[in-house]
Amino acid sequence: MSRLFEPYTLRSVTFRNRIFVSPMCQYSSEDGMPNEWHVVHLGSRAVGGAGLVIVEASGVSPEGRITAWDSGIWSEAHADAFRPIVEFMHAQGAVAGMQIAHAGRKASTAQPWNGGAAIAEGPHAWTPLAPSAIPFRDGDPVPHALTIEGIDEIVEQFARAARLSLRAGFKVLEIHAAHGYLLHEFLSPLCNARDDEYGGSLENRMRLVLRVTEEVRAAWPDELPLFVRISATDWAEGGWDLEQSIELCTRLKALGVDLIDCSSGGAVPFAKIAAGPGYQVPFARAIRERAGIATGAVGMITTAQQAEEIVRDGAADAVLLARQLLRDPYFPLHAAKELGVDVKWPDQYLRAK
Repeated sequence: MSRLFEPYTLRSVTFRNRIFVSPMCQYSSEDGMPNEWHVVHLGSRAVGGAGLVIVEASGVSPEGRITAWDSGIWSEAHADAFRPIVEFMHAQGAVAGMQIAHAGRKASTAQPWNGGAAIAEGPHAWTPLAPSAIPFRDGDPVPHALTIEGIDEIVEQFARAARLSLRAGFKVLEIHAAHGYLLHEFLSPLCNARDDEYGGSLENRMRLVLRVTEEVRAAWPDELPLFVRISATDWAEGGWDLEQSIELCTRLKALGVDLIDCSSGGAVPFAKIAAGPGYQVPFARAIRERAGIATGAVGMITTAQQAEEIVRDGAADAVLLARQLLRDPYFPLHAAKELGVDVKWPDQYLRAK
């Protein structure tokens, strides 16, 4: 039996396999609204056999988006626009997940294919928010350091996004606390120079992530799983690291988080990342073993055998694929064939099985 294609259950939700689609920004929305592109992009990965399809990082507020073209989930109109996409994914046998996010100091940028640089002025620009008034890169606009009242508002925005995600019909919710965006910025000493209860010690730097998680868990039904994506290390001296991640994940488990989506990096532009096939898998293994929580492994996982070995060997409970599923939306169907597993194909595609 293939471990990769064993069903996997968290709370009341059963995934048909352990191949999950990572949230991948499409930079194709207007006012945060999903559209025909998202129907095809997300729907085709559900048709392609993935167990879970997670929507791109969706801003909990307009200023929480990375770009003016990111999707969002800050109003009932956004939730209602996502509902038919969610229903389609569920009809194909995939579980639909939503990642709720705030871009922090890395907000107000151009689309990657237009350079991806920070935008300081114009209709697609705004002043980013951050724990401290430290720009991501020299020359970027200086972000506004959040007040305590502003932090309280961020917490409520995440809780509101959780309630709206439920309205849209999502069955999995993921809090984005990775890749140098706002929640990660509070965690990392390289981004957080505060001297109040949200800065300095590890306990203080974890405070916002823990508050957000507590409020989101309260707003999200007990029977539905909650994930948190973290950067397990900043890949930079003096930054966030694996030992701090293990402590955080132990605390997140106690708050009712079901799975840690283990990524890395993104906090600072000068990080030295030792990238290679499966290079982030050891983080998933360490957190799974030492924090006692389920994990998802990510990063340059490109073959069926590689994915199978990660799950079978206990490094992680699931794999989250990104670029490989951009190259091949039907990777799960092809992986099943390679591993000798007979999986259900869409009726419309049976002639090609």
